[in-house]
Amino acid sequence: MISVLAQERLLGAALGTIFTGVVFFEQRKSIYNSIYQSAPQPKEPIFGWKARQEFAHVWNKSVDNTFGSLIEYLSSRGW
Repeated sequence: MISVLAQERLLGAALGTIFTGVVFFEQRKSIYNSIYQSAPQPKEPIFGWKARQEFAHVWNKSVDNTFGSLIEYLSSRGW
C-alpha cells in the first residue's frame, strides 16, 4: 500500500491532467468555431454545369485526336 502523501500526489496529478485536457479542448473548440463563423461560405463554382460538360467534351475529343493513331496501332498489335 502506498502512503497517503503519494496518493494525494497521484490524485493531484490526475485531476490536473484532466483539468488541463478539458481547458485545452474547450479552447480548441472555441478557436475552430470562431474560424468557421468568420470564414466565407462556399460559393457557386466559377463555371456552370454546362460549361464543365462542354470542356470535358472538348478535352476528350482532343485526347482522341492526339492519341487515336497510337491506340489503333496498339490495338492492331493485340495490346
